[in-house]
Amino acid sequence: MTYCGAGSRSPLSLRNPSGGRQSAPWQPKGPGRCEAPTARRRPGGVCPSRGPGSRSAPSGKFFHNLMERKDFETWLDNISVTFLSLTDLQKNESLDHLISLSGAIQLRHLSNNLETLLKRDFLKLLPLELSFYLLKWLDPQTLLTCCLVSKQWNKVISACTEVWQTACRNLGWQIDDSVQDALHWKKVYLKAILRMKQLKDHEAFETSSLIGHSARVYALYYKDGLLCTGSDDLSAKLWDVSTGQCIYGIQTHTCAAVKFDEQKLVTGSFDNTVACWEWSSGARTQHFRGHTGAVFSVDYNDELDLLVSGSADFTLKVWALSTGTCLNTLTGHTEWVTKVVLQKCKVKSLLHSPGDHILLSADKYEIKIWPIGREINCKCLKTLSVSEDRSICLQPRLHFDGKYIVCSSALGLYQWDFASYDILRVIKTPELANLALLGFGDIFALLFDNRYLYIMDLRTENLISRWPLPEYRKSKRGSSFLAGEMSWLNGLDGQNDMGLVFATSMPDHSIHLVLWKEHG
Repeated sequence: MTYCGAGSRSPLSLRNPSGGRQSAPWQPKGPGRCEAPTARRRPGGVCPSRGPGSRSAPSGKFFHNLMERKDFETWLDNISVTFLSLTDLQKNESLDHLISLSGAIQLRHLSNNLETLLKRDFLKLLPLELSFYLLKWLDPQTLLTCCLVSKQWNKVISACTEVWQTACRNLGWQIDDSVQDALHWKKVYLKAILRMKQLKDHEAFETSSLIGHSARVYALYYKDGLLCTGSDDLSAKLWDVSTGQCIYGIQTHTCAAVKFDEQKLVTGSFDNTVACWEWSSGARTQHFRGHTGAVFSVDYNDELDLLVSGSADFTLKVWALSTGTCLNTLTGHTEWVTKVVLQKCKVKSLLHSPGDHILLSADKYEIKIWPIGREINCKCLKTLSVSEDRSICLQPRLHFDGKYIVCSSALGLYQWDFASYDILRVIKTPELANLALLGFGDIFALLFDNRYLYIMDLRTENLISRWPLPEYRKSKRGSSFLAGEMSWLNGLDGQNDMGLVFATSMPDHSIHLVLWKEHG
């Protein structure tokens, strides 16, 4: 192929051999040369060589020294073939030369087209499913930054449900798959990241106090936003935690343990008895006598019409709740029985089926599992301990959710599988030397010592937050402190992180409360 302008300095040069611009871009016809047609404009803007339906030049005008469209296309094809045959370096030199010959109109045209070619919005161009797949490889913080790129990016990223659900799960958030709102989970993640930052920065909680007792408070029990307190001033009070108001106050015996529902209060006392009281009238409706030591723990079930009590006389007693009759006395403990739990089993175990009610009791060294029956001299079904020689003491707290038994000791947290009674794991960390268990869930555990309240991420066994505690009244039986709302231990969801976290009695007879702070 020959080039327009013999003696040009580059294959694309449009200069005369003398260096000046040509007055017309074409030489006379000859071998290998293009003919320079005469372009004269006719009225109506139609070129003489084209009909009325032909396309006009991009500018809509023709000058006498411009080639016809057909000749231009032929020239463009020829020069394109030559351009493609050049090396990368030669291509770059050719483009540099063309740019140097271009005016403002050409440079603007070049800039607009380069932006389209080089800055392609792949999220806009890709199918939505493929975009979601690519986004799954980015961490949540990067995704939040990408949301700032454009409205289109924000729309696509916000609608990537799986990405935000995974991010929420990683933070310990519960996921409800029934929620179909595409934008819901990004909002949940933003709330979750704020709450987790507050926990890390020790800003998630606030404190309050309940004042009303005139003597030390021995017993606490929490349920559905209400806190019951039993005191040495021979009274029990029911408090609304959210308002701090006392709803009921009744005269009782000295309470060592309390449990309540909407109609009644059941108390275990240092006078070796158990009593049932009516909230509305304050009247004692039942009195359970038989223990020879203080009653440190009580539990009951209206459906079964049973009440169980654990005492300093090393025994458990099973009572008929409605009549006050002692149905059974369970022996085998060699220390104070500081905790009894009456609850349904949720798994099939060696000795129970799902739905069966289970009775657990704990002392300083052992946890015992008992049958719920009315037989005389019932035998213990299973005894759990952390040391055969009774050298390791258990903390005076016991957690049982129907699937797992959890208790803390000087060696750490022990978790038993209730289906097999095997130890699933022992959580041992340097920080756990003196920590006591308050609550245990699928994701988090709530622990405390003499100075702090702690939250542990059970997936990593790391302490992720702590909260300072005042000098509270310490109890060997573990009755003067408790955890509040427990559902968040199975995973936060943006709704269950509210209300009471922890309560303990104080030397000045008040109740110190740790509460979730409202979301910012």
